[in-house]
Amino acid sequence: MLSKQDNEIMTQVGPGTLLGDLMRQYWMPALISTEVPQPDSPPVRLRLLGEDMIAFRTTSGTVGVVANACPHRGASLFFGRNEEDGLRCVYHGWKFDVTGACVDMPSEPAESNFKSKVRVKAYPTSERNGIVWLYMGPRETPPPLPGIEPNLEEGATIQKFLRDCSWLQGFEGDLDTTHIGFLHFGAYEADEVEPKSMDYYTLKRRDPKMMVVDRPWGATYGSYRPAEDDTTYWRVAQYLFPFYAMPPVGVLGARRAVLAIVPVDDTHMMRWQISIPNRWASAGVIRPAYETHPEYGYQPETSGFLGKWRMNQNRHNDYLLDRDLQKNGKSYTGILGIGIQDEAVTESMGPINDRTKEHLGTSDLMVIRLRTLLIKAAKALRDHGEVPGGVDNPEVYAVRSGGVILPNGINGVEATLDLQQGKVAPEDFADSIKVPNYGV
Repeated sequence: MLSKQDNEIMTQVGPGTLLGDLMRQYWMPALISTEVPQPDSPPVRLRLLGEDMIAFRTTSGTVGVVANACPHRGASLFFGRNEEDGLRCVYHGWKFDVTGACVDMPSEPAESNFKSKVRVKAYPTSERNGIVWLYMGPRETPPPLPGIEPNLEEGATIQKFLRDCSWLQGFEGDLDTTHIGFLHFGAYEADEVEPKSMDYYTLKRRDPKMMVVDRPWGATYGSYRPAEDDTTYWRVAQYLFPFYAMPPVGVLGARRAVLAIVPVDDTHMMRWQISIPNRWASAGVIRPAYETHPEYGYQPETSGFLGKWRMNQNRHNDYLLDRDLQKNGKSYTGILGIGIQDEAVTESMGPINDRTKEHLGTSDLMVIRLRTLLIKAAKALRDHGEVPGGVDNPEVYAVRSGGVILPNGINGVEATLDLQQGKVAPEDFADSIKVPNYGV
């Protein structure tokens, strides 16, 4: 369990906090490009790491992100006029470009040089394949963008979901591969699903053994359980600094997808799902468990910094929990939708879970390692100026997750490293180890 002090370190993300300073070393996904759809489109509100900002796409197409408050009298720049490559405050007409410079101050005498002395806080942005990235760190020249595979080419599916809890609660859930056999698939037995599939092995043994290995990008963790014919089924997954997860869905080495659990503030998180469509993405899944509620979808947008990307099923309506569905055995939870099930349990812990009261078991090995890695990296940055992993070596992010069947006695985390890094195709790897039904 975490101490009270370490729990605060892990959940506080504002400026000057240990974890907040660590997060600010990295580029962060801030907006889907369509949120600022065209030049001079309306400004939008954005909150990341506890800071309120305004984003806008300029006349020339660049995305700017500046502090919410105009440096003149503090009026919100959300109400500003996005025009002629700048954002103009409607209170007194002061106008700022994407660097934060004041380029027009019509309320002051023409001969005044006051505008050259005033700036609004602005952050560098970079746009790549449908995502606007934001750098909130201390470097004058930002580091390279992370080499997240599904963002390196066009055509990725990109989704966002806002949750009312600490980023850590959502993130730890995405690193917990054991809960799938209960929260999501608890109503099913192995003989009810496709033989030799991911779900078949998951339900056949719901108590896998676990192992974790530290990597330059964070950590690789594997859960393993008996398959058949002297073989073992491995689910190999990735943790990538500081807030990326690759759950082991589909065939190891084939699927390019990532989750980003971005801290909005101490008590809210934005879940990003970025994936390249792939025929293996749903290989062998339990179709009924993936059914969604008829009301599944987003609530209408409201004003404020937390008014977008909220689901119709939410804590205010108990996620449309159906006790009859739960009682008759058709659903383990009575809540429809994989993501909604995750949201329900993580938000049910409260805005910030008191981890000093936890009782962690062997299946929580990756959760324990996550906390250790983050606290260690945050303190190393503070005490010794050590740059955390992935900041200056973005190529390490090119890894993958998934399931694989291996002969007994093989360390699946180490033996599949080339497969995880995309250096060998799944079918070639299957031939090399001569295991039938590889990763179905």
